[in-house]
Amino acid sequence: MSNICVLGTGYVGLVTGTCFADMGNNVVCVDVIEEKIAKLKQGILPIYEPGLEEMVERNVHAGRLRFTTSYKEGLDNVEFIFIAVPTPTGANQGAADMRYVETAARMVAEELDHYAIVINKSTVPVGSGDVVSRVIRNNLKRPEVNFAVVSNPEFLREGAALQDFQHPDRVVLGSSDIEAAQSVARLYLSLRAPIIVTDIYTAEMIKYASNAFLATKISFINEIAQICERLGADVKEVAEGMGHDKRIGRAFLDAGLGYGGSCFPKDVRALAHMADEAGLHPQMLHAVMDINHDQRHLVINKLTNILGALRGCVIGVLGLAFKPNTDDMREAASVDIIRWVTSQGATVRVYDPVAVETGRAALEREGVNLDMVDFCGSAYDVATGADALVVVTEWNEFKSLNMLQVRAAMRRPVLIDGRNIYEANEMNRYGFIYRGIGRGTGPAPTILPPGDTTSVLSDTPLLTLEETK
Repeated sequence: MSNICVLGTGYVGLVTGTCFADMGNNVVCVDVIEEKIAKLKQGILPIYEPGLEEMVERNVHAGRLRFTTSYKEGLDNVEFIFIAVPTPTGANQGAADMRYVETAARMVAEELDHYAIVINKSTVPVGSGDVVSRVIRNNLKRPEVNFAVVSNPEFLREGAALQDFQHPDRVVLGSSDIEAAQSVARLYLSLRAPIIVTDIYTAEMIKYASNAFLATKISFINEIAQICERLGADVKEVAEGMGHDKRIGRAFLDAGLGYGGSCFPKDVRALAHMADEAGLHPQMLHAVMDINHDQRHLVINKLTNILGALRGCVIGVLGLAFKPNTDDMREAASVDIIRWVTSQGATVRVYDPVAVETGRAALEREGVNLDMVDFCGSAYDVATGADALVVVTEWNEFKSLNMLQVRAAMRRPVLIDGRNIYEANEMNRYGFIYRGIGRGTGPAPTILPPGDTTSVLSDTPLLTLEETK
């Protein structure tokens, strides 16, 4: 059993601290935001992550997990100090903003009165280990105190963070102090995962290279999807055929509206910035970002190709969060789509199982006129009177909707499937004008007047509600 302090209670910090406590360690989580800590003490979490609330409650009750705003209290008698504060994109052309990391390091220096290992868990640029070490050394109130710095990048997927922590593909550690790295490795031994120990620069680069590669796979399949759409191929079947090749694999080959969230967008930008600063020309990274940005325009193009001008239309949006099983709205496709649609005079009806409040706040921050947005209580409410439905987030709930009931509620049966969760033939049989991403050209777009619920597939029999009973 070890004494651990985690600085930061966002996705990384809260999950890391809670999981270490669940492994039997004594953990204290520190955050300077008093309201957040007050709510955590009441059992109110700042994020939605499946299973996390129950795990926090269990470990708080067991006395292994506690929360404070005091660095002095948090650092008292701890052996390991995890820095897990945000590193958002800064104003300097994509560079990671290190001010929260440097502030945390200074606060550690002011309170540290014994040897401890400081672990960078935040995603930080290559060379940040040196920065943290220098900041602590230059600000130590007790110069005789020794410490070590280790890089331990996180690989947690939002929506599956507990699973990823408890069953990692690998644990990466980097340090110039091999004994310190080995001490951190012992924290993870019970997970029985491969542990990779490198120098600190290599460990920091592994994180960025991993995320950039996954983002590249997403942008690659999205570019293939556009080619498939033009040439009449089905990208879902293409991805399936590619995925059986062990050299390629099926993961991250789902065409759609591109990546979002807290990691891929900022990490690809940061890596490209590091390359630019080093005098290189990261062509692929810039292409990955360009493709991802352009992918979201496809929804607007598909809507206008079928409906014509959007002014006066009611557009239903299914999903706000950037991915299912989270309420995270950072870089969410829904924000761009709703902003573009409302700017063209359309009214939006939207539903998300968990991200309504975070979604409302994100839309307001982006200047969206919320008078044009109706937050609904169900997917069927969204469909009522809609001229088109756009699937933005692939929640399981949306995959099991009664699509005939959805179609019957709509004013015009236009379905834009931004995540390819439905099958085109089935949706066409139900009477929808269906457009997925990269699913072939299909029938020619037809501009429907309001109230027209006929199918553009005149030779395809439509199913009725009675026929499915």
